[in-house]
Amino acid sequence: AAAPGPGSGPSAGPGPGAGVGAGAGGKRRAHGMLQLYYGLPEAGGRQLHPADIDGANFMPEVYLNKLRSECTLTELMDSETEMVKHIRALDSDMQTLVYENYNKFISATDTIRKMKNDFRKMEDEMDCLASNMAAITEFSARISHTLQDQHQQITKLSGVHTLLRKLQFLFELPARLSKCVELGAYGQAVRYYSKARSVLLQYQHMPSFQGIHGDCQGIMAGLAQRLRVQFRDGGSSAKELAECVELLLCLEEPAAELCDEFLSQAGSRLCGQLSVLEGDVGGEGGGGKPQGDVLDFIDRGCNGFVSDACLVIASYQDLFVQRLASSGPELGAMASAKLVVFVREVMGRYFSLVEARVGAERGVTDNSLLVRGLDRFHRRLQAVVKLLPAAGLGPLATGIVVRVAADRLHRYLQALRGFLAECLTDLRQSLATPRPLGKDGSGLADLLATLSSAILNQLKAVLASVHLFVAKDITFSNKPYFKGQFCRQGVREGLVVGFIQHLCQTAGQFCETGGERSATPPGLLLLLSRLCLDYETSTVSYILTLTDEQFLGQDHSPVTPVTVLCAGARESAQRLLNHYVKVQGLNVSQMLRKSVETRDWINTIEPRNVRAVMKRVVEDITSIDLQVTPRPLTPHPLTSRPSDSQCSTLVSSDLCRTTLALFDPVAVNLRPLTREVNKNAGETQRVRQHLWKEGNRWRVSPKRCLFPSQFLLEHL
Repeated sequence: AAAPGPGSGPSAGPGPGAGVGAGAGGKRRAHGMLQLYYGLPEAGGRQLHPADIDGANFMPEVYLNKLRSECTLTELMDSETEMVKHIRALDSDMQTLVYENYNKFISATDTIRKMKNDFRKMEDEMDCLASNMAAITEFSARISHTLQDQHQQITKLSGVHTLLRKLQFLFELPARLSKCVELGAYGQAVRYYSKARSVLLQYQHMPSFQGIHGDCQGIMAGLAQRLRVQFRDGGSSAKELAECVELLLCLEEPAAELCDEFLSQAGSRLCGQLSVLEGDVGGEGGGGKPQGDVLDFIDRGCNGFVSDACLVIASYQDLFVQRLASSGPELGAMASAKLVVFVREVMGRYFSLVEARVGAERGVTDNSLLVRGLDRFHRRLQAVVKLLPAAGLGPLATGIVVRVAADRLHRYLQALRGFLAECLTDLRQSLATPRPLGKDGSGLADLLATLSSAILNQLKAVLASVHLFVAKDITFSNKPYFKGQFCRQGVREGLVVGFIQHLCQTAGQFCETGGERSATPPGLLLLLSRLCLDYETSTVSYILTLTDEQFLGQDHSPVTPVTVLCAGARESAQRLLNHYVKVQGLNVSQMLRKSVETRDWINTIEPRNVRAVMKRVVEDITSIDLQVTPRPLTPHPLTSRPSDSQCSTLVSSDLCRTTLALFDPVAVNLRPLTREVNKNAGETQRVRQHLWKEGNRWRVSPKRCLFPSQFLLEHL
């Protein structure tokens, strides 16, 4: 059997566990009493049981009896081991707490010792201070007792002395004021007069004070006149001007008159600078030639006029607005209103000059100087806007930038239209140049490539020039009021979409009949039709994608879709192709009609060979075939006279088998036209042979003899 554990037998003394348990039991009981006193619930809802080792009513004897009755020997030994471990852990925690509290106790002891020494020194100082205060109190009481009889007399004499000094100052005031005016100490004179003015006004009914008051008023009136002369002098510095205005306000001069005089002087200086700028623009009428470039004009305006305007605004606000606002809100509002009206007037003239000078830039080759000038103008105007927000100059300056940008876009659009007209003129001249047979197809392809590349390159160059307005270093480029309107409505819709629509409309105008448009070369119709078809398939999408990437970015506002422009280009291509077929068919039919109408079929000789007009028809149809289908063909030699079978074989084998595959939706077929030509040629040959064989046996009326063409046309 195992040895009994500590405290298990009756002879076992109280071990360490018993003492700890007893102490813990006392703490738990005290804790339980506190809970009962304050009415706190039991922690965790645990019931008060004497066998609960963690409870407040723990009883060791009950706990041990319970263990003996419920546990085996092995379980008792395990419980003992577990309890020993727990006791050791608690002992270790206790030692740790003792060490920590010991360090804190040592620190508290040192602190208390230091405080004790400090309080000793403080106690000595307080004792010394108390003794000094007692001595001072005794000395003060002694002085008060000594001077008690003379205190009232001294107070009375002091008041009389002060009054005499004031009277002496008043009697000497006119002389002092005159001396200060002679020495130029205007500020000292105004201070002397301001100090005595209330007294003089109060006692001006007395004869002696009335004379002093009159003399002082006369001297200060002369001083005010001198200050006004100095105020009107344009050579005064800002400090002298500020001092002059302050002295005039102290002399109670009318604030409204001073404001008007100040603004008048500033306006004369600013108007002089505006006159110089007007000369640079081209005179008052604007009919002269501008001097220098636009960037130099903006620099001189900003460095001269705008800088002086900022100084005037800042000085006026410091001299009048702030000072008068401290005197009363009505005076401050009056001064601010005058400044706003003045600034709007002079800045309005300056804005007109800037807009006129920028509008004088007619060229569209380079935008760099113009954009830099507008950026500098917009940037320098922000200082004026911040100094005086009530003037509303920000929208005016922004409106100038927006209008100038819109004007540049309009000029670029006109330049693109003019370039397109020049390209079409050159194209017509190239088409009018005669080419040998068999070179039409390749020549038209080269002309189409040249025209398309020239227009696209010119449009890219224009977009590159316009992109300077939205560069990252331009201050107004990222402003919502500029970027959205300029990029979306100006560049994409106004410039790019407008030019594409103009190109389609210009091409469609060649389909109109009558006037000068009726003489349009058929090759030009075919080229423009193919150009519009290329725009519908790829070019429009490419141009709009390039524009959106450069200008719109993340902007998803509604714009003209690509499908609308492609549909317009396709419609123009369809109209041009239809008109081309109509014109070519009309030319061939008129050739056949005239050949029949102009020939004297009664007196003609017997037909032996194909007529020259039929050769011309074959050549024209061959040329049409080469134009619509640019492929290498070996033309038949037409120098010798082919037979009727050769001619029929030529037309049927070389032309009738080719369809117009260049424009798939149109699907124009030359077979009906060629079949009609062959039919007309065969019928003409048959009629000619028939008339020859019949000879004199054939009799016609005089009317038929006069109009043989009508008879032949009816026969054909």
